Amino acid sequence: MRVLAIDTALANCAAAVLDDGADTACFVACGEEIGRGHAERLMEMIGEVMAETSTAFSDLDRVAVTVGPGSFTGLRVGLAVARGFGLVLGTPVVGITTLAAIARACAREEDEAPLLVALTGKGEEVYCQEFTSAGVPSGEAAVRTLTELAATLPEGIRLSGSAAEKVAEKLGLPPERILSRSTFPGIREVAELGLAADPAKASPSPLYLRPADAMPQTRGRIERQ
Repeated sequence: MRVLAIDTALANCAAAVLDDGADTACFVACGEEIGRGHAERLMEMIGEVMAETSTAFSDLDRVAVTVGPGSFTGLRVGLAVARGFGLVLGTPVVGITTLAAIARACAREEDEAPLLVALTGKGEEVYCQEFTSAGVPSGEAAVRTLTELAATLPEGIRLSGSAAEKVAEKLGLPPERILSRSTFPGIREVAELGLAADPAKASPSPLYLRPADAMPQTRGRIERQ
């Protein structure tokens, strides 16, 4: 199966083509930590990985795209492109969370300690989710405070993500409990999860864990009866 993977959820902008076929196996990726400007760079990156792997759009079996948590603007860019390809090509599009992709990069044997992936939020808040040591979700993604986490996380928990150090400090955990301080997911992990995902369950819909900071304008509106 050949998948085009797209990530624009956080500071990174990346695309990759991954094929797991015995005779057609390949992986080519292009990525850059740009912060902003995903819309300007994404299509160029997609063109590069498609060309390097000699992949025509008709060769794609599916498209995988990160769905968050992430920036509102970045997510819209990736999702719009992925859905557009899916519509035009008639190809399944699957959504992969940034938390799951970061967890996959830290996956260990099943009998090891569980993992918390935590991304930096506002103040004491973190965007987080618990996983088994093998990277399988064991809880729902949520916005939680450091105080909440200190009171509820199981003993032996390991940490990953941009907020890992902050969580470790709050919980008084040693540095060796931090497996990664990743600020964005790896595009290979996004592609691998995309290959394994069930299109019926992995909807390409944004995972917004909190509302946008910008509030709808109400001043000057005419009330309708």
